[in-house]
Amino acid sequence: MSAMTLLLGYLLLGSLAGTLAGLFGIGGGLIIVPALVFAFDLQGVASEVGMHLAVGTSLATIVVTGASSAWGHYRRGSIHREWFLALLPGLMLGAIGGVFVAGNLSGGLLGLLFGLFILAVALRMALGRGPEPGELQPGRATMGVAGGVIGAISALFGIGGGTLSVPWLTRCGATMTQAVGTSSACGLPIALFGAVTFVVVGWGVANLPPGATGYVMWPAFLGIVLTSVPFARVGVRLAHFLPARALRLSFAGLLALVGIKFLL
Repeated sequence: MSAMTLLLGYLLLGSLAGTLAGLFGIGGGLIIVPALVFAFDLQGVASEVGMHLAVGTSLATIVVTGASSAWGHYRRGSIHREWFLALLPGLMLGAIGGVFVAGNLSGGLLGLLFGLFILAVALRMALGRGPEPGELQPGRATMGVAGGVIGAISALFGIGGGTLSVPWLTRCGATMTQAVGTSSACGLPIALFGAVTFVVVGWGVANLPPGATGYVMWPAFLGIVLTSVPFARVGVRLAHFLPARALRLSFAGLLALVGIKFLL
């Protein structure tokens, strides 16, 4: 497979991930990770490192896309600064810890856990369950623990954290705008610390393909970043014209198939 073919494939993956992220309001990692696993398999990347490489590369792309999203929400004043700062220490430490957990798992076990996680997300989408509003008033210690859990699980599976942080912030009394905005800010430290730790953990590992530094594949990173941000805007526009329920159910079905494939 030529370098040009690979780059075109990564550009296509970025456009698909960006469009679906904008269309369904989900983090691109749920799409990028399984797609990269498939792409790396086609390239002949060793199965022992393919899953870790997909997760690390996904987090690296989220650093860029997450920064763009967080800046947009910051300019609109939709980030709850106090909550973000309370979550921040836990997000950073949790992301680092999640990567070390992933580094000690085999590629097969990490894929199995990812499959279970993505099936849970698919079930929630199919049922149409959103986060339930509440009026929790957690202290800084509770927020720190919550940040640790969100950071660890998000880094373990290569996602930005919105799947977990939006429901938590909503239960704390945030409006949906505040929850999404603050969640976008939370995704940045998770992705940054997670990606850097994946580089460190994967440094010198055998069977890594050309173009990889640790568990981050730079050609894939470049292709995805170049197209995911502009195509996210396309997804947002499509969301206003296409039938929401049918789209949600079809995407939940796609996620379920992907999850089952990982389990098998």
